[in-house]
Amino acid sequence: MRLGFGEILLILAVALLIFGPSKLPQLGEALGKGIRNFKRSSEGPDDPPPAKDPVTTELPAHAQGAPSQGPKDAVPSERKIS
Repeated sequence: MRLGFGEILLILAVALLIFGPSKLPQLGEALGKGIRNFKRSSEGPDDPPPAKDPVTTELPAHAQGAPSQGPKDAVPSERKIS
């Protein structure tokens, strides 16, 4: 089934009514990028991805070894009823 000139023109007119003239170029650009990425991914990777350098992350000053200031009685004591 092929689309003729009339059908394509009708589809474009409906898209213009739905999305408006300001969003239509953005929609076309996003569609083109999506098709390009799909073609690129279906061909397969040419080169393996570059190895990432290990990133050293520094802990904030309050987490570098200072013990947490929690409650002194971590375990609740048992109360005897007298």
